Amino acid sequence: MATKIAVIGAGSGGYVAALRAAQLGAEVTVVERDRVGGTCLHWGCIPSKIMKTTAQLMESFHRSREFGIEWKGEIHPDMALLMNRKEKIIQNQADNLLKLFHHRKIRILNGHGFIQGHGMAEVRQKNGETIELPWDRLILAPGSQPSDIPLFPMDGERIISSNEAVNLQKIPKSILIVGGGVIGCEFAFILSSLGSEVTLVEALSRILPIPSIDADCSRLMQREMKKRKIHFMINRTVKGVEKTGKKLLVTMEATQAGFDRKEKDLPPVQVEVEKMLVCIGRSPMTAGVGLERIGVETDEKGWITADKKMETSVPGVYAVGDVLGPSKVMLAHVASAEGLVAAENAMGGSRFMRYGAVPVGVFTSPEVAAVGLTEVQAKTQGHRVRADSVLFRNLGMAHVMGEIAGEAKIVSDTENGKILGVQLVGPHATDLIAEATLAVRTGCNVKDLADTIHAHPTLSEILQEAAFKSLDKSLHE
Repeated sequence: MATKIAVIGAGSGGYVAALRAAQLGAEVTVVERDRVGGTCLHWGCIPSKIMKTTAQLMESFHRSREFGIEWKGEIHPDMALLMNRKEKIIQNQADNLLKLFHHRKIRILNGHGFIQGHGMAEVRQKNGETIELPWDRLILAPGSQPSDIPLFPMDGERIISSNEAVNLQKIPKSILIVGGGVIGCEFAFILSSLGSEVTLVEALSRILPIPSIDADCSRLMQREMKKRKIHFMINRTVKGVEKTGKKLLVTMEATQAGFDRKEKDLPPVQVEVEKMLVCIGRSPMTAGVGLERIGVETDEKGWITADKKMETSVPGVYAVGDVLGPSKVMLAHVASAEGLVAAENAMGGSRFMRYGAVPVGVFTSPEVAAVGLTEVQAKTQGHRVRADSVLFRNLGMAHVMGEIAGEAKIVSDTENGKILGVQLVGPHATDLIAEATLAVRTGCNVKDLADTIHAHPTLSEILQEAAFKSLDKSLHE
């Protein structure tokens, strides 16, 4: 008799786990309370990149004379058309997932999944009916949602989360983005290109204050924001929000992160905007799942704990994706990788999840991408380190495209030349990071990369140039 595997959540982690388990011969049932595809497909990765594509096209129109194109008239975004395009793409992707489920004979149940006890769950449907769901193995992938901040609770109209941002029917004339992390920075560039006056505020001392992203990348990104007239403030946090007519009066003050800076004694700053986009945190969607019925352990904030096999404190129960929280890596592609590990182990395998070569992509303009260790992290771990950077302006293709801003940095071990990490800021950085990820994953050294022929003229040459520099054999500097 086939192993019965129940998967709660059909996002990037859940649906991949379901597909792999079915491939391995399991009888799989997926429970999804909303729509197949989860946050990534409906409120995150895909819709925001659809908006970014339109924003980039807007930028290209405004720069058309540089490329020998004359045009007359005004260019402005049609949000109705943009949202219609977005919905069509999302629906197409969701339909494809359902076709995959059908092909693999995976049963999909719409409703709220609740654990009744060991080996038994139930699906509470919107019509009030319940369906019993027996299982031999359980994979939890309920995901996360934007956190609500008591100081400025989101109303979905003027104070919004990223969920509302990807459904904007009108571009606001002005907007304050709270949080200079990945989501905040992406929307800063998107909304600015679409015609909004953007102000971004970050409580820490730099934009993109993410351990896996080098401080040099942050400095370069801050420079690009200035070029695009995106206002940003660091070392400041929102103190209060007052609704004044149809606008918001937002007060910001210096934070402890800036106490060693001259700005620490500056008075509070006020800005008046049409909308405020809050991008500072997410919370687990574990309430009402019934984890306590079988003793699945969570931390004090409700994030589920799991080992390297993605198994929770309860044997035979696994967890993947955002529900594991920031102690792991909250990215869609990481959730998918965790889903593969969980499914294979649920079917008797012994596979471990490794987080040492996880690519990070930030879809700003220019893009930011990173994998492996930063220079600071490598030194902290005791490596003898060198870091070598090459500017994109050295590449012919960058000039052809008119996108010369950015650089590539390779962090390597001086004892053996092993590539420990790569940082990229520049055109198509999120695509180029794949080669660097393979290099870090396989323990490649800089000579291996330098000796690899790269096609010309392409942007990929930036990594070969950086590898040459790591060998003190720079060709174009």
